[in-house]
Amino acid sequence: MQLNLTQIPRVKSLTKEAFINNYFKPQLPVVIEQAIVDWPAYQKWNLGYIKQVAGDKQVPLYDDRPVAHDEGFNQPHATMRMADYIDLLKSGPTKYRIFLWNVLKEVPVLQKDYSYPDFGIRLMKGLPMLFFGGTDSHTFMHYDIDLANIFHFHFEGKKKCILFPQSESKYLYKVPHSLIVREDIDFSHPDLKKWPALTYAKGYSTELNHGEMLYMPEGYWHYMKYISPGFSMSLRAIARRPKNFSRAIYNVLIMRYFDNMMRRIKGQSWIDYKNEKAVANTKALLGNLN
Repeated sequence: MQLNLTQIPRVKSLTKEAFINNYFKPQLPVVIEQAIVDWPAYQKWNLGYIKQVAGDKQVPLYDDRPVAHDEGFNQPHATMRMADYIDLLKSGPTKYRIFLWNVLKEVPVLQKDYSYPDFGIRLMKGLPMLFFGGTDSHTFMHYDIDLANIFHFHFEGKKKCILFPQSESKYLYKVPHSLIVREDIDFSHPDLKKWPALTYAKGYSTELNHGEMLYMPEGYWHYMKYISPGFSMSLRAIARRPKNFSRAIYNVLIMRYFDNMMRRIKGQSWIDYKNEKAVANTKALLGNLN
């Protein structure tokens, strides 16, 4: 058995009216293959260019180890010069990824290489972050704390993307008081005997190539795996649906601080409790379905 995934539709380009009516209003994902062919980044951005302009920068690195109670929010697992990291990416598979690096602030020349596209909704104008990964590195299945609409642009290489809307959360073994599912689920090759609820979840998948853009609607769960070394940039628009907007406020102002407090008080037992609760909650749902 496999996950129930539908291929995300692909278009060469979209008018903003078509985007709003066909994808934004119904909250459906889409890949736009030629959304940024007019950006200088379309021609310039590759790992070699990033090494040239940002090689001396120290960068935060993350791997796929499970969240630990004593790690700070988004605390990196290692640091390295960007030039050395790119050499590492090109040398073979590595678990190390760059997550939410504000390279556009540290290397202002890169700000000249992109512009804010007009999709008919207002994009946040703060400097976007970049994400890098080597062959086989991946993110855990998660959704973003602000449940934003995400416009995800990929450069160099190929990346596998699996998405689920929030409506499928009940089948994903969601960890309470967090933005992730059980971290021991491999969404590339899930063990559906161990995680049977996943067979009920209906999601989407695609593979992104250089210059392509993936629209991820509000609060969509996403799992990203680098098939080959590459990097991506995301632009964002705030959640428009009242339920998602209010949940974003709760996540930012309450949930995050409650979870951090419980980690400090209970330590690893809090992490273990949440993981056990993710399974118990989902088993209870399955019992009601069967």
